[in-house]
Amino acid sequence: MEIQVNFLDKLRLEAKFDDFTVVADQPIRYKGDGSAPGPFDYFLASSAMCAAYFVKLYCETRNIPTDNIRLSQNNIVDPENRYKQIFKIQIELPSDISAKDRQGILRSIDRCTVKKVVQTGPEFVIEEVENLDADAQSLLTLTPDPEASTYIAGKDLPLEQTIANMSRVLAGLGIKIEIASWRNIVPNVWSLHIRDAHAPMCFTNGKGATKESALASALGEFIERMNFNHFYNDQFWGEHIANAAFVHYPNERWFLPGPDDALPAEILDDYCLRIYDPEGELRGSHLYDTNSGNVARGICSLPYVRQSDGAVVYFPSNLVDNLFLSNGMSAGNTLAEAQVQCLSEIIERAVKREILGGEIALPDVPHQVLAKYPGILAGIEALEKQGFPVLVKDASMGGAFPVMCVTLMNPRTGGVFASFGAHPSMEVALERSLTELLQGRSFEGLNDLPAPTFESNAVTEPHNFVEHFIDSSGVVSWRFFSAKADFDFVEWDFSGQGENSNAEEAAALFGILEGMGKEVYMAVHDQLGATACRILVPDYSEIYPVEDLIWDNTNKALSFRADILNLHRLDDASLEALLERLESSELDDYTDGHLE
Repeated sequence: MEIQVNFLDKLRLEAKFDDFTVVADQPIRYKGDGSAPGPFDYFLASSAMCAAYFVKLYCETRNIPTDNIRLSQNNIVDPENRYKQIFKIQIELPSDISAKDRQGILRSIDRCTVKKVVQTGPEFVIEEVENLDADAQSLLTLTPDPEASTYIAGKDLPLEQTIANMSRVLAGLGIKIEIASWRNIVPNVWSLHIRDAHAPMCFTNGKGATKESALASALGEFIERMNFNHFYNDQFWGEHIANAAFVHYPNERWFLPGPDDALPAEILDDYCLRIYDPEGELRGSHLYDTNSGNVARGICSLPYVRQSDGAVVYFPSNLVDNLFLSNGMSAGNTLAEAQVQCLSEIIERAVKREILGGEIALPDVPHQVLAKYPGILAGIEALEKQGFPVLVKDASMGGAFPVMCVTLMNPRTGGVFASFGAHPSMEVALERSLTELLQGRSFEGLNDLPAPTFESNAVTEPHNFVEHFIDSSGVVSWRFFSAKADFDFVEWDFSGQGENSNAEEAAALFGILEGMGKEVYMAVHDQLGATACRILVPDYSEIYPVEDLIWDNTNKALSFRADILNLHRLDDASLEALLERLESSELDDYTDGHLE
């Protein structure tokens, strides 16, 4: 995490990080004003609060009240060496807490991150630079050996070169990437969280069997989301951009609705219209984009190439952002590499939805097949040693799709987590299932998993599928665990061979969708220096229901935006009128906001 420090008056300092500001001062005895804690005081408080956080986490996952738990920390200074200190953390626990939980709480304090960093001994590097923003990748703690050439399945270049190329692209754009956290709680399963040091809400996650593959994954996702303006896809971008030569891309086109708010003839095609406007209810005003809100300009539409015949079809940006979210976006060393990732992701999520919604029971993967992948098996065995039973299942639905599933159970809470992964190679699909399962998670985080249900409606409810899309934390059916599988196990293989393996695999995945009668549309962007593509498969890769275009479109905010942005100018009568309109709109008080 990058912390920027500003020098204030006298001895006061101001540290800025994320969206927070911390002010430090010195006591009067050290010629300060005593207006704020000193830097060392914050350090001392951080370890005490970190210990308390882990106590809170332990208790909340076990429904143990913390009202009567007290914790304190004292630092005992060696009289002969003031830099040698003992931090004594003491905790007072109510008498009704069991002996097992008492030990568990003490062990949880031992996991304090501040304590572990101090005990390990952080290394301080102090240097002078000409410009703090000059080295955009100085915060990346992983610098692979540029002379090494580590190839992994799915990458057309070595990991080291992939990381170097993507880092160079981001550095050229002046983006300072920092690694906020690493996770590696079982062998051969790595994940990390990276973000823009100057805009922490711009972040991505990566996962892989090694640190390098996880970093390449995170950097690729960052570049992918930049190429498709996804970091701020549901925000108002301001009047300047709304009236600029283009809002999204130079090749966008704007179309005005026809008479009676009819859909412009230039958008979509007959295939898409049958999907997105089956009852003729969709109007042009439903498709004004949220980002510009420029209704006078019309409907902002983006060109996608129909893969069946190469025709260009214009999709309203509003439709894409409302229904697809980030599904089907990827960056790669080559277009074919990006296509394989996009198509694998699309097929994985669609198959997952069909399996969970249909309460389909999957066949187990035989142990002799898992034994072919010792790295994956080591991660699974490490989870089981921690007390989490793991089921590895073939989600290919009889060999039709390149999808696998790893399901983890928490016997203590009854929670279940079904993680899916897809790739033309069974080994890579299995690896992705396992790394997705543990991406960004600690063992404590596995205590929050929901229990399975016999209520089919809870499984098929649209919001449940959205939860599965976001982090796979949705509910699954007990029928998913039936001893009688609905399909036989198939040791499938869709992988390509040789130098053109990604091109062959992309063709195979396109062929699966073609065989299902699906039209596929693709946009490619390389303006930022890296190849990224976005693939849409109507009636297959949407995340939100098509009905949301009419009943829950994000551009409903346009009716209130002008007033919201000018609240400071509104008189009492105008404020009352705005409140009345908001109340009569029947909007959920807790819905995600797109008004600003």
